[in-house]
Amino acid sequence: MTVHQDNPDKFKENWPFFWVSQINAAYANALERRIKSYGVDLPRWRAMMSLYEDQYLSVSEIADFSAQKLNTTTKVVQRMMSDGLVSTRVRPTDGRVTEVCLTDKGEKLRKKAFAEAQAIFESTFAKLSDAELAALNSTLSDLFASLKKL
Repeated sequence: MTVHQDNPDKFKENWPFFWVSQINAAYANALERRIKSYGVDLPRWRAMMSLYEDQYLSVSEIADFSAQKLNTTTKVVQRMMSDGLVSTRVRPTDGRVTEVCLTDKGEKLRKKAFAEAQAIFESTFAKLSDAELAALNSTLSDLFASLKKL
């Protein structure tokens, strides 16, 4: 499959990366508007959600999971520590690694923010069946894996 440069009138609508970036920006804007009242910005949101499935992660792991730069994630974690949203510990299996964990206060805030994200999710994907959503997730995962190889 080739997207031809010689037809600029149809380039954007046929360029999947255009749609991926537009969807990501629209989601980020919608989410940011809804979680701002809780004092949560997108970098904090990403860090909190990184810790949703894994109770303890290193700052590097949070950066990878949240698709943020390490220096950005480090600053976010430091601000979250100052706000009492996360705590740290030395990784039991490797004393060189510092791990981050949500505090009770951080977990309560994550739950509030997640309710807003869930509402966006339900509204956005309401017309998709469970099978269609699973297929979409599978396709996106495959595309991500292909891009990581480049």
